[in-house]
Amino acid sequence: MSAIDRFTSGIGHLPTLSRSRKELVEGILFSLPYLIIFGVFLLYPLVMGGYMSLFEWNAIFPSQSEFIGLGNYTRLFNDPQFWNALWNTMYFTLLTVPSIVIVGLGLALGVNHDIKGRGVLRAVFFSPYILTVSVAAVVWTNLYSTQYGIINHYLGMVMANPPQWLQAQFWAMPAIAVTTVWWLVGFSFVILLAARQSVPEYLYEAAKLDGAGKWRMFRDVTVPQMRHAIFFVVIINLIWQFQVYGQPYVMTSGGPGSSTETLVMYLYQAAFNQRNFGYAATIGYVLTAILVVVSILNYVLLGGNNE
Repeated sequence: MSAIDRFTSGIGHLPTLSRSRKELVEGILFSLPYLIIFGVFLLYPLVMGGYMSLFEWNAIFPSQSEFIGLGNYTRLFNDPQFWNALWNTMYFTLLTVPSIVIVGLGLALGVNHDIKGRGVLRAVFFSPYILTVSVAAVVWTNLYSTQYGIINHYLGMVMANPPQWLQAQFWAMPAIAVTTVWWLVGFSFVILLAARQSVPEYLYEAAKLDGAGKWRMFRDVTVPQMRHAIFFVVIINLIWQFQVYGQPYVMTSGGPGSSTETLVMYLYQAAFNQRNFGYAATIGYVLTAILVVVSILNYVLLGGNNE
């Protein structure tokens, strides 16, 4: 190729190069607001929390903080209060996540049928979700009351000693879990209802022609077609419930004893009651690591092989 041909070929590529650079600049500019928010409110706290966890942090005079390396982590894994809070959090998560998914799926499949008042039922099932955590917790605290609660009022008609729901260690966490399921199931209900409505009806018609009953259609058609939505609901609820704070704080303050104290409650106490911000940052980092591991395991078990 002659020098003139090479020059002409180079000129021909200039508009493409300029267009690519222009698209790159435009992409960066459009992404910049999000990147700034991400950096200020997510990335910086994440990095700063890891840095603080290596110190006996002085919140008033940070420059006077004492570097202790992995001392906070060593203390954490030898702290019985941490293990109690972790167990309580896991117990609460096991009580709530399967219940929210199963109840949400049941409601979605039920409302999907052509029944009268379907729109009203959708509004009723979703309405608790619009409440704040404090309102939901106060409502159920009153329902559980041993003096004037409606639950024990009716239970007292069939048993001599109704449960002391929020005062008994055995019942306190299940009572909070019921409150949480009632409050949050509306979100999962809406997601799963939308997923069910997107399943092509001809799949069910084909299954009926093959002689499939309701259970087999649910197992072989509904669940596989809704797999992505179910996986999303499981993951998002695992993350939410593992960070539970408001319900036990309002309803039991972590009691009776420490039977409903969760990891986030313990983190709050370490930071703002004990003023031990380095140790609180360590709890936060361990909590984050647990959530990452649990999410990966759920992806492998529920979200893999989605093709």
